[in-house]
Amino acid sequence: MTTGPAGEDPAVRSDENRPAKAARRVALGVGGAVVLLAALDAYVVVTVLIDIAEDVGIPVNRLERATPVVTGFLLGYVAAMPLLGRLSDRYGRRPLIHACLAAFALGSVLTALAAGEAMVVAGRTVQGVAGGALLPITMALIADLWGERERPMALGAVGAAQELGSALGPLYGGLLAALPRTSFLGVELGGWHAIFWINVPLAALAAVAVHRCVPPPSPPAVRAADGTGAVERADGTGTVGRVDGTGGALLALALALLVAGLYNPDPAKAVLPSWGLPLIAAGLLAGAAFVRWEIRSPVRLLDLSGTRKGPLLATLGASFLTGAALLVTMVFVQFTAQTLLEMEALEAAAQVLGWFLIALPVGAVAGGLLARRLGDRSVAVTGLLVAATGYALMSRWPLDLAGARPQMSADLVVAGLGLGLVIAPVSAAVLRVTPAAQHGVASAAVVVARMMGMLIGIAGVSAWGFYRFQSLTAHLDTPLPFGVDPAVYARRMADYLARVDAALHLEYTEMFLVTAVLCLIGAVVALFMPGRGA
Repeated sequence: MTTGPAGEDPAVRSDENRPAKAARRVALGVGGAVVLLAALDAYVVVTVLIDIAEDVGIPVNRLERATPVVTGFLLGYVAAMPLLGRLSDRYGRRPLIHACLAAFALGSVLTALAAGEAMVVAGRTVQGVAGGALLPITMALIADLWGERERPMALGAVGAAQELGSALGPLYGGLLAALPRTSFLGVELGGWHAIFWINVPLAALAAVAVHRCVPPPSPPAVRAADGTGAVERADGTGTVGRVDGTGGALLALALALLVAGLYNPDPAKAVLPSWGLPLIAAGLLAGAAFVRWEIRSPVRLLDLSGTRKGPLLATLGASFLTGAALLVTMVFVQFTAQTLLEMEALEAAAQVLGWFLIALPVGAVAGGLLARRLGDRSVAVTGLLVAATGYALMSRWPLDLAGARPQMSADLVVAGLGLGLVIAPVSAAVLRVTPAAQHGVASAAVVVARMMGMLIGIAGVSAWGFYRFQSLTAHLDTPLPFGVDPAVYARRMADYLARVDAALHLEYTEMFLVTAVLCLIGAVVALFMPGRGA
């Protein structure tokens, strides 16, 4: 064992030198607030996606062109999360958090100023890269400041901030988007733009709080000489951090290729574009290369060595499928309310999607309590089965949704409770099968898996859904008011809109049925999660 000058254990010396409890709690609060800010923006566009689409010139019958606004953020979020978390080992937590907050503010400004699709997607992607890095850096900060015995509670608080963002994000976005539209020097400040403008002062306040409350960087890094291309930091306490740049690049490449292959800007003739299958195949190859690299490399992006791989992968798989169901619900329930019930963004989020958002944290709390008595695996399987039931009921929503509001609310509560039940058992199961020293990276792995599920799930399910809508409406001709009696035109337009609504209704209900199948698959996967004695 390496010892200090007087034969002292560095780990003991490190514990003695940890900041006082009050200072650590303040740092935890600041870190949690930073994570919450990023988590809110992961879900904030759910409420206003149609409004953004309209403002940047995307018609309501071509909403497939708006999906990169969601997937761009998620891609940046997932790709950056493990890599930049490790990079903070080299440069220190505080400088990396500052850099991420600055990039987050920049991405917000780009999004708020966007006048076209490309700029919105670019801004959201920059936001995603910055936001995705904040969670693992904060978790690494917790590992720096808390001893092994106290660390799980602190990590749980940061995880709770991440989960809170999923519940509050759509409502938060709807509230800000409800601000009156105003402009200054030709720059739009109100409406959905306010969601992103407010991030600038919030990021600045967070940066000040981080500077005052987060400890300064450790001693400088030195480059590893093992030929892996990693960087290494020796901080005087025996802590060593390395950055797996190759693994990070392979993961980002795999995800980018899969998402690009699933995105079809013109789904009128096929589910996938002409380049879809080649890009998906290339993405799978890149994913295989990533797995091979992680097995063989001495430096791993998510180092969970020493754990039982079967139960671990099953748990992460359940988290992946839960994430897919979660985002499909948030996006397409909101679409349903705004297109078929003709609600405003905030009204739709509060009165329709809100039932799901309320049930989700209630289910999460219940899942944590039940898992103590029944075990993580049993509760996760039950939760996914309950969620599958909720989505199966949602797939049977009638065309006359205005007369079925109580049924919609009840079904959304069932789905939300089911998915909520899965959250705590999945996190607890991963922590139970990993050594205490790896709890930070294990917690990040659960979130990475869920966000990957959101990314791939929304890309794949929406590709099918938008293709179905285009195929259902391909034979419809938009009525024109020229050369016909106004009454005839009004009748034709009403018939046309009724047919479009019927196509949208079928699209949405089929997507909820697909989501029910995903939850059933998730329940089967969850059967292989670690049992009580694991």
